[in-house]
Amino acid sequence: MYKPLPEKLTIKQSPIHGLGIYTKDNISQGERLGIIHIRDTRFENDSIRTPLGGYINHSEDPNCEKIIIDDLTWIEAKRNILKDEEITVKYTLYSVND
Repeated sequence: MYKPLPEKLTIKQSPIHGLGIYTKDNISQGERLGIIHIRDTRFENDSIRTPLGGYINHSEDPNCEKIIIDDLTWIEAKRNILKDEEITVKYTLYSVND
């Protein structure tokens, strides 16, 4: 069965912007949450954005960071994240690698 989001995550209204990704359980520092982009030069901005990547909001003080491994961009918890907390990353538009 296809699951667009990891089991510990869900989508809810966000005070940051529109919808956001939230935790359903506590997340430990260093835990890799999932893939947000797949590098593929056939697509706009040279990448495919996953459902997880499509709903993450920006923060200047994010609780997650992007980790690039080969053609995949993952997000990983920078600190312990509590249940019902919104997942955020620091990003700039149109650049997966920033």
